[in-house]
Amino acid sequence: YNAAISACEKGADWEAALALLTATVRCAIELDAIGYSATISACEKGARWETAIALLVAMGRATVKPDTIIYNATISSCEKGADW
Repeated sequence: YNAAISACEKGADWEAALALLTATVRCAIELDAIGYSATISACEKGARWETAIALLVAMGRATVKPDTIIYNATISSCEKGADW
């Protein structure tokens, strides 16, 4: 799933990245920081700051530790969405 989500991120297709991330949850596949990071980066490219923040919160519930890249992508999505 990480490779597919990363491909969506590179194509700035935040909806497809989010759908794949959601599918992992439904299939009880444990997602790591790479999958979350790629999805948040896709949201950043799509200026979907609300979704990026929701994913950051979801990472905490899933006990996946955000790193600097994830925090920066989330902050950047707020900036691109003009909510800063």
